[in-house]
Amino acid sequence: MTKLISTIEQTGQCCPSVLASPLDAAQAADLARGFTALADPVRLRVLSILAASPDGEVCVCEFVGPLGKSQPTISHHVKILSEAGLVSGDRRGKWVWYSLNRERLAELRAALQPSG
Repeated sequence: MTKLISTIEQTGQCCPSVLASPLDAAQAADLARGFTALADPVRLRVLSILAASPDGEVCVCEFVGPLGKSQPTISHHVKILSEAGLVSGDRRGKWVWYSLNRERLAELRAALQPSG
């Protein structure tokens, strides 16, 4: 992670384009964690529900109906998104409210952009 922070400071971007130059092992692992989290239809739907939320956040309980999945299954998928830095949660009582980490999504998008 220190090397990644150094890259940010030197280049002004967190995740350099995979098309610009070879990635080091830490950069590749960080990007792979993010892209792996995106490689599931349920998780993509979670992200789309969060992105469409007028309040910018959604209670975990509100995913059950639209996704047609059990609460434990949704929690599993949200945990993967959270570990990849794509969402963050805020516990309020017995529920957790999730929001998108738009900066992390932008980093992943930028990694696929051609440089120059």
